[in-house]
Amino acid sequence: MLTQRASGILLHPTSLPGTFGSGDLGEHAYRFVDWLKAAGQTYWQTLPIGEIGPGNSPYMSSSAFAGNVLMVDLAELGRQGWLSPGDLIPHPQFKENQVDYALTKSFRLRRLRLAALRFTANSSEVMRQAFSNFCEEEQDWLDDYALFMAIAEQQSWREWQQWPQALVRREDQALRQIEIDCAEDIVFWKFCQWSFSRQWLGLKSYARDRGVHLIGDVPIFVALQSADVWAHQSLFELDESGQPLVVAGVPPDYFSETGQLWGNPLYRWSEHEKNGYRWWIYRIKKSLQYTDLLRIDHFRGFAAYWQIQADAPNAIHGQWMLGPSEKLFYALEKAIPHLPIIAEDLGIITPDVVELRDKFGLPGMRILQFAFGEDESNHYLPHHYVANAVAYTGTHDNDTSKGWWNTISDHEREFAKRYLSCDGQHIQWDMIQALSKSIANTVIYPMQDVLGLGGDSRMNYPGLADGNWEWRFTWEQIQLDQTETLAKLSAENHRLCQTVSNTFQ
Repeated sequence: MLTQRASGILLHPTSLPGTFGSGDLGEHAYRFVDWLKAAGQTYWQTLPIGEIGPGNSPYMSSSAFAGNVLMVDLAELGRQGWLSPGDLIPHPQFKENQVDYALTKSFRLRRLRLAALRFTANSSEVMRQAFSNFCEEEQDWLDDYALFMAIAEQQSWREWQQWPQALVRREDQALRQIEIDCAEDIVFWKFCQWSFSRQWLGLKSYARDRGVHLIGDVPIFVALQSADVWAHQSLFELDESGQPLVVAGVPPDYFSETGQLWGNPLYRWSEHEKNGYRWWIYRIKKSLQYTDLLRIDHFRGFAAYWQIQADAPNAIHGQWMLGPSEKLFYALEKAIPHLPIIAEDLGIITPDVVELRDKFGLPGMRILQFAFGEDESNHYLPHHYVANAVAYTGTHDNDTSKGWWNTISDHEREFAKRYLSCDGQHIQWDMIQALSKSIANTVIYPMQDVLGLGGDSRMNYPGLADGNWEWRFTWEQIQLDQTETLAKLSAENHRLCQTVSNTFQ
């Protein structure tokens, strides 16, 4: 249960300024922490920090445990002596306000490989020991991940179900041969994860020392083309060849008339129950090493999830299936007391979802952009909020508040003007102020709203496969009055930076 009043900013690290095509864990991340403190903010909320998948989505990672190697700070590798000044000359086609993933990935991976080779050839005993310790401590997931990535590269990034059958079935002899044949590649992927981990933990420590705490994001489902599914096939609804029998998605809703066909394999919950939900407990514990709180995406899927036949063309003709519900959360709570989890409870919410959320004292989410389509009874209007909630103007799946304002109906616009007592000229600040004044103990503002940006700066269009996750800001966009206004709102509404110890009770 969230018990302290605080506010924060939603910004994915790839959206930070930076020299090498995308934001990363370098100097601009530290500068952003300093800005958060100056702006009176307690939280920095990110999207999932794992590897990106199809469409560059952070919600389709090749591992539930690995960090996004594109976030590794190359300049820090240079300071270690593993990259030369010539390696750190940025590509002339990099854009400061947009991530070109194809260009950025090629540039960064090439330099990560150089750094890994130089680390192997010439590094101090202290750093070698640190790397060795990391590999030993994280071997439960790291060995499978590095092996998966090495095989995938050897197999020209074909789906793992199309690999030689001995590798699909994970036969010991075949895996041992890969460990020999691809030894250098395996070390490379482990080096990348070690670099990510030590840089992220350094940033987390810096933030905590300044009263800024990290909110992470855990997708409920994992990608079919992931080390997790390949390594733990019995935990997922797959046939004997590794193909999914049924997949995840959501029925038609606010975002899509045909629903959303995500395509993730569904869990074989009976197998998870047999082993005490060990994989899930490990997943949440590992995620909490990197963050102070976790938002679990699509929380309603634990109560009931939308099951779609794997060969279906869209998500319309699925069916609701019962999830693990309280059995999973009793196991999690026993392993992790006072679960620091935010339940993403948007969409079609039924009484069983509310009951599950409230039984474990988990805060749900409120989205102000959803509030004005009906009347005063709307669940998302601030006068209906509760203290144990996290309120947003919008999330990464929404338009920016200015973009939303320019596209809503006349009814929504007039209702919002009356309710917020505003003329809409600075709608994003009217909405931010309404949230800050609300009873919700935690409020989060997307960075685009603080900057007053329009719809061309949104992060994601649900249901659209390409062109998402690319937005970046520049420091020139941040004005002193924005920083001062945020700090003033935090002070007036008792949300100034504070620790999150005892936040969950």
